[in-house]
Parts: sequence; C-alpha cells; structure tokens
Amino acid sequence: MDTPHTQATLEVDSPERMQELGRRLAKLLRPGDLVMLTGELGAGKTTLTRGLGEGLGVRGAVTSPTFVIARVHPSLVGGPALVHVDAYRLGGGLDEMEDLDLDVSLPDSVVVVEWGDGKVEELTDDRLHVLIHRVVGNGDDTEDAVDDRRTVVLNGIGARWAAEDLALA
Repeated sequence: MDTPHTQATLEVDSPERMQELGRRLAKLLRPGDLVMLTGELGAGKTTLTRGLGEGLGVRGAVTSPTFVIARVHPSLVGGPALVHVDAYRLGGGLDEMEDLDLDVSLPDSVVVVEWGDGKVEELTDDRLHVLIHRVVGNGDDTEDAVDDRRTVVLNGIGARWAAEDLALA
C-alpha cells in the first residue's frame, strides 16, 4: 500500500523569510510530529527551526545543537515542547538515535531532527521532511556575492499529513 504523501515547493529569499516560514509551519505542528530537515551546511536548517520555536512559543534561544546533539525547549504557552536534534555527528543510525529516547519524547513534543536521513524514519510512519536547496547562480559575477535564495521542498509523509495543504505554509 502506498504511503499518503503531500508536497509543496516554496522559494525563500532571505534568512528572515526562512525564519518566517518556520513560524508559519509551526501553526501546522502538533504533539507527536517528527520534522526531518535536510540541506547542506549553511542551508538554513537551524534558522527554520528558530522560526518553529518562535511559532510554538518555546523557551530558550534555538541554536544549533551540534555539540550537545539534542536540546529540549519547553513550551511557554501550554503547547508541545520542541526537541531539536542534530544527528550530523551520529553515524550509528537508529541505534544511536534510540539512546536519545526520542521515541519517549515524540508523543508529547514536536521533534525536529537535522541530518536525520536514514536515521529516524523508523520512529514513525508520519513525518514532515523538509529539503532545503541553495539556489545556484545569482547573476552577480563577483566572488563575494552572497545568495540567500533557497528552494524549500516540504514532503508530508503518512496519514497525518495527507489532508494538510503545505502550500499554505
């Protein structure tokens, strides 16, 4: 049987817009949701998560958890906590992820995992997979030109996401 799937592609042109996308996505999230973030270094995964934290009304500054692996941000507004995981340094797949007890946190929290491909899919059949791609070529030939444009692909996987219109995010 095919897994229900919904998809939307959005264009983001600045870090501020990436954070705003996170705030808008937060309105769709509820306890038990798993969000996987995929993108190269500097693509905007933590910036998006910062917006998710703002939208969920959680405590604490959302920063990259690279060296602590995971941070829990409790809700200040009676909503779900945000569990922010950076799986970049975890090479052991689900075994190492199980040591973090994400399966315990998942029912009551929104769990966001950066670099989770091939590591967390078995936690749940339902997940939001966010792929962030840098736009190549900005029309400026200078070496110092910075292009903040991103293409963000939202993939809602499983029955939980089947009825969500991700294009509204």
